[in-house]
Amino acid sequence: MLAAPLALVACAEPAAEEEAVIDEALVEAEAPAMTTGNGSPAGTYSVTMADGSIGTSMLNADGTSQSMDAEGNVVQESTWAIVDGKTCFTSIEEGSEPECWTESEPDETGTFTATSDDGEIVTVSPQA
Repeated sequence: MLAAPLALVACAEPAAEEEAVIDEALVEAEAPAMTTGNGSPAGTYSVTMADGSIGTSMLNADGTSQSMDAEGNVVQESTWAIVDGKTCFTSIEEGSEPECWTESEPDETGTFTATSDDGEIVTVSPQA
């Protein structure tokens, strides 16, 4: 008599695990991949400023980002999101306002220009 309930529990556990795996797969399949305003994927990009200096921006799929200087030092941590077709970064520092960029279509290498709402223009290229 004691074996019957244990057998039922043993049978039920794999079904629950299988259901959880299916549910996780559905959530992953339904969650759209984050892209920039021009459709470029999350990833690591070289950013060339108007003065020729180069930095790196890492746009993570979870909506966080880091900007690094040429030596690889993190100079800003932010969140990023698409607002009105622009890619907007908001520093994690309290009271920060979003900084939004309008992006051109990427060329065949994935390189594009981004223009801030303040008129700053940078060239953005994906890193391998």
